[in-house]
Amino acid sequence: MIPTTQGPATGGDFSLERHVCLILGCLALIYAFLAGLRTVADLDTGWQMATGRWVVQHHHVPSADVLSFTAQGEHWLYPVGAGVVFYLAFLLGGYALLSWISAAACAGTVALLLRRGSAASAAIAILAVPLIAERTPPRADMFTVVLFAAFLSILWENYQTGRAPLWLLPLLMVVWVNVHFGFAAGLGLIVAYAGTEVLEFVLGAVRRRAAMQRLRRAFPWFVGTAVATLVNPWGWGIYRALLLQQRASSEQQTWIAEWQGVRFNWQTASAAFSVGGLRSALFSLLAIAVVAGVIALLRGQIGAAILLFAAAYAPVRHIRMGAVFACVVVVIGGDNIAVGIARVGSWIRLPRLRAALAGVAVMLLAMLTYARSADLVTNRHYFGASTDLATFGMGLSWWFPQRAAEFIQRENLPGEIFNTYDEGGYVSWSLGPQRLDYIDGRDTLFGLPRVERHRLLLQSPPDSPDWDEETNRYHINTILFSRGDGIDHGQLKAFCASNTWRPVYLDEVSAVFVRRTPQTEALIQRFPVNCATAPLPAESEFGSRADEFAAWVNAAAVLSVLGRNLDALDASDKALAIFPGSVAAHLARAGALTGMQRGSEAEKELLTAIALSPSEYTWSDLANFYRREGHGSDAIVAMRKAVELQADPQATLVQLGYYALNSGHPDDALAAFDEAWRSASAQDRKSTGMDSFAYNVATGKAEAWSKIGDPKQAVFFQEQAVQIAPDVRESWLNLAEMYQSQGRSADAERAKAHAASLADDQSR
Repeated sequence: MIPTTQGPATGGDFSLERHVCLILGCLALIYAFLAGLRTVADLDTGWQMATGRWVVQHHHVPSADVLSFTAQGEHWLYPVGAGVVFYLAFLLGGYALLSWISAAACAGTVALLLRRGSAASAAIAILAVPLIAERTPPRADMFTVVLFAAFLSILWENYQTGRAPLWLLPLLMVVWVNVHFGFAAGLGLIVAYAGTEVLEFVLGAVRRRAAMQRLRRAFPWFVGTAVATLVNPWGWGIYRALLLQQRASSEQQTWIAEWQGVRFNWQTASAAFSVGGLRSALFSLLAIAVVAGVIALLRGQIGAAILLFAAAYAPVRHIRMGAVFACVVVVIGGDNIAVGIARVGSWIRLPRLRAALAGVAVMLLAMLTYARSADLVTNRHYFGASTDLATFGMGLSWWFPQRAAEFIQRENLPGEIFNTYDEGGYVSWSLGPQRLDYIDGRDTLFGLPRVERHRLLLQSPPDSPDWDEETNRYHINTILFSRGDGIDHGQLKAFCASNTWRPVYLDEVSAVFVRRTPQTEALIQRFPVNCATAPLPAESEFGSRADEFAAWVNAAAVLSVLGRNLDALDASDKALAIFPGSVAAHLARAGALTGMQRGSEAEKELLTAIALSPSEYTWSDLANFYRREGHGSDAIVAMRKAVELQADPQATLVQLGYYALNSGHPDDALAAFDEAWRSASAQDRKSTGMDSFAYNVATGKAEAWSKIGDPKQAVFFQEQAVQIAPDVRESWLNLAEMYQSQGRSADAERAKAHAASLADDQSR
């Protein structure tokens, strides 16, 4: 068994450990600062700053929505402290100061984790930086990462020494409960600490007495910390809001990537061997957590082992928990790994050999830190295989529709503004408080129905009744699209050809349309935009190579959507000349080549993108290309690759099933639908309606069994389909046809009659 404490170190070993710890600690802090120093790109920063501005201007904390016109006045609670901090920081130093705050938060988190750490902790911190940096942009949960690190460091110090400054916990909690709902994690840490101490009771009288003393000393401060959570504008009401937030989080898993998990297979695990990135950091730390947990068990630290294993589950379930997991591995895992290294080191008798091995380890970690830092500073991380929206440095990210917002404000465009989900927070900040937004990232406020309504509109033609109904209901006369929603998804071209909407502004990031009315005709004439000829990028002067690259790669994507394929090809070539390893540029080039009927060249670009970044997105793009080209078997293979990289693959598996059906492979389709059903959540299985997951699976299985030649199974699943979506006329007609093939004429007639009644209802 590994002893619970290390024996006394010799003077030389102690000096070596101290120097190695100092060097690695400095490397970790420098790397963390560089990883955090990036342009402001988070979707939620805008509405949080807008809320902070409202609080400062009105000297009041709202308990209802004040930012949108679709949910105006509805009950909504959210800690506003972070928004106030960001708003005041913006007044002092603009977006640049927000970038510095992000860098300070990332480096500060690492500093807190290492304040009593070892060389092993510092080494693990270097590996953990990508996970920590991911959660420390200027948004409210940045404070949760920093304060979680502080709580963990204090509690682990108390576990080791019994003399930690526990009086800090209530003070920190007063801040935490007013900046983010993550304060619950602080209470969870206290409960976990108490459980760890209780587990010491079974490990002998000496450890039981020590644990009891630590608990007695800590108990008043723990009570004070719990009471401190009530020091907020809503008192106990903060817990009701927290429960609502948790319910919304379960819904967010269906469309927000950070709430999704990680799938374990060789395809995803191979990411651990890459130079940097979230996957590499996550899988490396998972391996370390397992080793550290085993060492903790051998030392008799049962509670520490449980904490490590439980923390390891969190990011596997939700990738956004990666930073919290990283904190646990650095502090608790680092302590146990240090003991294990010391034990192995004691087997090496020669001090010079120990020093040489330590030097090699430091050199390797220094090389890794240099490689990762160079990727950040040169923007290879952001513009290469990454889908990150930020760039290295200070200021506002390229992807926000800043120029479009300035145009709307300058020209005072009429009516309410429809915006998409992604840029909603920025709209509320940049155009408020005079203008309100349509939707933003406050999912507890808008709820799944409004999010789905927003999606339906983005999939509907601009002159459709859906758009007419929505614009009349909310008096919408202006639409703002930006990269990612609307533009990339094809709505840009549809709106350019619309009879109801006319473009009045277009650049490589955003587009603005106004509703054609007698009141807006003069505006349309004053700002005529021809989507077929408008120059993109809209500006020819760039502040940096990063700005120039972003302009060209975005222009390539927009031009491709508009069908201006030759221009898109030229733009993507200019982007690749700046960053040859850009996945986005290769994908944009593939889109242009596809539109020009140059399929073999487009395929090469897609395969190049996959070689650079074998992700679910690149494989899905290749699958879609093969499907459009009529290569059904190749599409199935590519989509299967995408499925292997997805944590929640049920939607893609359904798509795969229909690929297989259309390609004449009903057995493969049935296997895909079965796998989709097994991987689906209970919420997905209970879904209803024509566009629901359950309906698509049932319909797909019915068609597959029909093609296989088993009418009984086909009828069984088609009957499920009409129960899930009883108002779909085509489903009843399909069921009637299946009944007829079984010789069930009476049932077939009843199904046809029901379909006819639905047709009559729809015609009225």
